Amino acid sequence: MTDTASAGIDPSIRPVTIGTFPPQLPLAFGGSWFIAYSAPGEEDVRLRGAIDAAYESGVRHFDTAGGYGNGHSEEIYGAFIAGRRSEIFLASKANPAEATAAAMAAEIDASLRRLKTDYIDLYYIHWPKSGADMRPRMEALEAARRAGKIRAAGVSNFSVEQMRQVQEVGRIDAHQLGYNLLWRYAEDDLIPFCVAHGIAVVTYSSLAHGILTGKFGRKPDLAPGDQRHRILPFRADIWPHVHAGVERLKAIAAELDRPLMHLAIRWNLARPGITSVVVGARTRAQSEANAAALSGAIPSSVFERMTAISDEIVRHVPNEGNLFNHHP
Repeated sequence: MTDTASAGIDPSIRPVTIGTFPPQLPLAFGGSWFIAYSAPGEEDVRLRGAIDAAYESGVRHFDTAGGYGNGHSEEIYGAFIAGRRSEIFLASKANPAEATAAAMAAEIDASLRRLKTDYIDLYYIHWPKSGADMRPRMEALEAARRAGKIRAAGVSNFSVEQMRQVQEVGRIDAHQLGYNLLWRYAEDDLIPFCVAHGIAVVTYSSLAHGILTGKFGRKPDLAPGDQRHRILPFRADIWPHVHAGVERLKAIAAELDRPLMHLAIRWNLARPGITSVVVGARTRAQSEANAAALSGAIPSSVFERMTAISDEIVRHVPNEGNLFNHHP
């Protein structure tokens, strides 16, 4: 991490290492904002501006997937990394229809083509497939590692049992999982398992699909077709409890004169066992706001108060396996 990148960052924010990549900020840029479209246009320009702003802020960990925008997300990153490949920790992932080594290998090769690179720093199995043996997919990752196509292998949205299964044939370097103030079931077994086995924990949905920006009212008023309709905290019987808790969190943020999103990101980073936090942005301004979360001291007592509020919220959010209630 350069001196420029570290300028203004609170000293409590420590660089992290995943795989063999040099130490980097524990903030990553990424997420599935790219799902909503699959054709280039004005959105590309805005997204590229957001990616550039993250880079200029010192972020070096960028996260994408072959399934985001039917591969177009990887194409955007392919243009971005040109001329700076060695500086970037690039993570991607895939969830092929078939749970075979050949299908996973084909996905890795397709990602390499779209990213216009000869290696990917971290490649995840994006989702486990219910009832299927995931070991062939991990065998494909290990073969790609030996071939120099990837440098670290990860899983995403796996249970402990599923991680144990793939560990029979390979090494898990990272687990990307949903985790935030509204969704903490990973604390029960996943995070402790990762810590015990030296597996980096990378969180997604760190701002709970925008809820932890504090922008939603008593009724979320999501537009028809908004993918967040299927996100568990937005469910009609759950939302009133979520909204009430978020209002209390907003009051704490107001005391510190900081946006709630800053506190939400920093709370994640302060939690035991968390390595990196992935946050998304659609514009340069949003990306700059995310990076600004790393500046300035936040007393531990604030995180304790936030945890107490979180404890109340999560009692009303059932454990459906993941935030999407998605079980492929």
